[in-house]
Amino acid sequence: MLSDRQRMILAAIVDDYIRSAEPVGSRSISKRSGVTFSPATIRNEMADLEELGLLEQPHTSAGRVPSNKGYRYYVDHLVTPGGVSEDDVRKIRAFFAEKMVHWEDVIGHAATMLSQLTNYTSIVLGPETFNTTLKHFQLVPLNENSAVAIIVTNTGHVEHRTMSIPEGIDMDDLGKVVNLLNEKLSGVPFYRVKSVLHSEIASEMGRYVNHCEEILRVLEQSLEEQKDPRIFLSGAANMLTQPEFKDVDKAKHILDTLEETANLTQLFQSGAGGIQVRIGTENAMEAINQCSLITATYSINGQSLGTIGILGPTRMEYAKVISLLDYLSKDIAVLLSRRFN
Repeated sequence: MLSDRQRMILAAIVDDYIRSAEPVGSRSISKRSGVTFSPATIRNEMADLEELGLLEQPHTSAGRVPSNKGYRYYVDHLVTPGGVSEDDVRKIRAFFAEKMVHWEDVIGHAATMLSQLTNYTSIVLGPETFNTTLKHFQLVPLNENSAVAIIVTNTGHVEHRTMSIPEGIDMDDLGKVVNLLNEKLSGVPFYRVKSVLHSEIASEMGRYVNHCEEILRVLEQSLEEQKDPRIFLSGAANMLTQPEFKDVDKAKHILDTLEETANLTQLFQSGAGGIQVRIGTENAMEAINQCSLITATYSINGQSLGTIGILGPTRMEYAKVISLLDYLSKDIAVLLSRRFN
């Protein structure tokens, strides 16, 4: 349990470091309005906070910077949502006043606006990414060389895809494959279909079906066409403007990670609703261990439709981002409910 003075000093260091990206010393804190204790007292408290693992001291500076643990304490106990300017509010209101016919337009515009308002990277996932699963798969032969794949989702959507049948494939074998797919893939989200095909289905299929590899390749191509997660990424290049990522190799590693759809979906697989903040190594992917990811779900009638996320350095404006995401997630849900329900 931190004392009130320690809490004040930790909050001051986090706030100053977020603003300046420079280690914070005791003298700068002592000059803040309302601070009545000496730099020596502040230094002692900073040393105690460092011992608790909440602060770190870069070897080149006498000042301190927050650790991941310090940011976590700040977010959980000290941050006060806010920091959204009147200009930001006007831009948000203008956004919701626009006439947008398609669902994708709403989400795409929201991603762009968020990256512009925060100068971080925004990632917006639609409902297809996690909620749409395979309900039923069927193959209807057209001739010896082709068939129609009928894919039914849990939402009732039906897709028809014409697929080529490799030479020498027995139709009875295809029937066995269809039964196996319905057994193993029913209820599996489309973004996971490919991995399940290879991890659970391929070996079993090979035990009693000839030409297993050819069949698997055709099925993968057919089902991949259904894998159409609505992922909108905006402001990835904003990473390059942050002092933490001036190292080109470090920045490139993050940007390369953001280019892969599978990586983006993995970032959002917490399953939790509301506002979620993952700081540094709390993120599952090593590539973004020096970043923070703040997400908010948006829902209609209790049904989760998707997730909005902001990715930036751990030195992030948490108060502003949390407020923006809370505001936007609620208003996007209202907008979608009104226009597309």
